[in-house]
Amino acid sequence: MKRIAIEEHFSIKEHADQFRLILTKEYPIREVVEAEQQLHVEVRWLPASKYSVGNANILSGKLLEVGEQRIKEIEEDGIDMQVLSLIAPGVQVFDAATGTSLARKVNDQLCQIVHKYPNKFAGLAALAPQDPMGAADELERAVKELGMKGASINSHTKGEYLDDKKYWVIFERAERLGVPIYLHPRMPSPDMAKPYLKYPALATAMNGFGAEVSLHALRLILSGLFDEHPGVKIILGHLGEALPFWLWRLDNRWVRMPQGMTIKKKPSQYIKDNFFITTAGNFSVSAFFCAYLELGADQILFAVDYPLESNKEAVQFMEVLPISNSDKEKVCHLNAERLFKL
Repeated sequence: MKRIAIEEHFSIKEHADQFRLILTKEYPIREVVEAEQQLHVEVRWLPASKYSVGNANILSGKLLEVGEQRIKEIEEDGIDMQVLSLIAPGVQVFDAATGTSLARKVNDQLCQIVHKYPNKFAGLAALAPQDPMGAADELERAVKELGMKGASINSHTKGEYLDDKKYWVIFERAERLGVPIYLHPRMPSPDMAKPYLKYPALATAMNGFGAEVSLHALRLILSGLFDEHPGVKIILGHLGEALPFWLWRLDNRWVRMPQGMTIKKKPSQYIKDNFFITTAGNFSVSAFFCAYLELGADQILFAVDYPLESNKEAVQFMEVLPISNSDKEKVCHLNAERLFKL
């Protein structure tokens, strides 16, 4: 069975170098955080840094190598194609000018990779929401000139969320271009980070990523974004960041506590109409079935979260799922081909 993995990460040397400048305080603009722990986990993949942990050097090598070696690895693991996106937190920790410039460099290099290996890689553009109009223009350039299939935005930007209407130009452009935006997790924003600091691991994929990006998704829904731009499509990883589990309760509170909620449909309906979810980094059969029963096979996409998760484990997870072959085909490649026009 063909498999297209759609949350697979990479980086470029210029991107890694800019992070080192931040970490050594040689760069004048630094992410606003309340403790070293936040930077420690946000850049855990950087080599040769006091913030690096565990297998950081291995991860950084895998992120920077996007060619024959990676292709050999994914083919051996049973994956036919990767949709690539810049590793979190992307370019969103920089000032607007640096972020915009770096996004262009990342997207130009990603375009070269895709053109060299068109049957193995597709790309999602990096954007710098710090400059909303610039990000919208870069999305259009990336799609029309570079062949990108959408964009990846790493949730909040310096503590600000995309439900603020100054960012809606990005969604308007994505809707007009007919491409999705992957809302990728990152550390909780500074305003919500403090309770995590005693146990820094909680702020990562253990809990903080899902809590932060699910909140972000709900803010987008309650803002009325999808009433004004009904064609916008958002992708959430990790089987929907637990939102499928909460659909009944979201609707129940929407009916009982409508204050400030002027949206036209139940919250669950927006998730069903405007969101896709992926299997990235959540290889739980029971969690999958919760999402599967709530959303159906048409809204679920196969992903690994490479190189942070195992290709082999992701493939084995899909193989043992007790669902029909036709639904497996949808999840493994047909939905991606439809959404990204592959």
